[in-house]
Amino acid sequence: MFNEITLGQYYQTDSVIHRLDPRVKLIATLAYIISLFIVNGWAGYVLAALYLVIVISLSRVPFHYIVRGMKAVMFILLITILFNLFLTPGTPVWTLGPLTLTREGIVFAVKMAVRLTFLIFGSSLMTLTTTPNELTDAMESVMGPLKVLHVPVHEISMMMSIALRFIPILMEETDKIMKAQIARGADFESRNLMKKIHSLVPLLVPLFISAFRRANDLAMAMEARCYRGGEGRTKMKPLAYRGADAAAYVFLALYFASCIVLRILGM
Repeated sequence: MFNEITLGQYYQTDSVIHRLDPRVKLIATLAYIISLFIVNGWAGYVLAALYLVIVISLSRVPFHYIVRGMKAVMFILLITILFNLFLTPGTPVWTLGPLTLTREGIVFAVKMAVRLTFLIFGSSLMTLTTTPNELTDAMESVMGPLKVLHVPVHEISMMMSIALRFIPILMEETDKIMKAQIARGADFESRNLMKKIHSLVPLLVPLFISAFRRANDLAMAMEARCYRGGEGRTKMKPLAYRGADAAAYVFLALYFASCIVLRILGM
C-alpha cells in the first residue's frame, strides 16, 4: 500500500520535462491547479486532460506509475464524492430516508472527482520529474520577491523540500514496521473499527520515534556542516533559462488563456 504513494518520489529518466528548468515546472504546476478551478464545463476538462496527456507523454514517466499514486487517496476521493452527491441541493433523483441524491449533486461530484484526479496527477508529475534540490532552488527563486517583506524564503523552501523528501522515507519505514508487527501477530485487516484503531497504536509509536530520530540526525548533520540559513550562500548549479523553457512558458500561456476563454464562453 505505502509503496503506491508516488508524491515526493523522483523517477529517473531522460526526457524533455526532466531537462526543463525547475521554476518552469513549479509555475506550470501551480498554473495547472488554478486552471482546474477556472474551467467549469466539459470542454475545459477535455482541454485539461489533453494538456496532462501531452505532458505525461513528454515526461516518459509510465502512466501506470502515476496512476498508482491514486490508490493511496482513493478513500479521501470517495468521501468527497459522497458528500457532494448527497449534500448538494437541487432536483431530486433518488431519496432514501434523510439522504437525497440530486441531479446537480451528480454533476458536481463528477466534476470534483475529475478535478481532484487531475490535481493529483499534475502534482505527482512535478515531483516525479524534479529532484528535491531542484525543487528547493525553484521555490526559493519563485518566492524571491517576498524577501522584501522579510519572509524567510530560503528556510520555507528548505522545509517544504525536506517534507517532500521525507514522504517516501516515512512510507517505507511504515511498511517495515507494519510487516514487523504482523509477524508478531498484529491484525491490520480487521473490519472492526475499534480493533483497527487499537492496532494503530503499536504502529504510530515507533513511527513517531523513528521520525523524530531522523529529524534529529538531519539537524545535527546540517549543524556539523555549518548551515546557518540562506544569507550569503552561493549555488553550485545556478538556475538558468534556456530555449526549451521559453517554449514551455508559451505553451503554458496558450493553455491557460484557452481555459479562461472556455470559462467566459461557459464551456
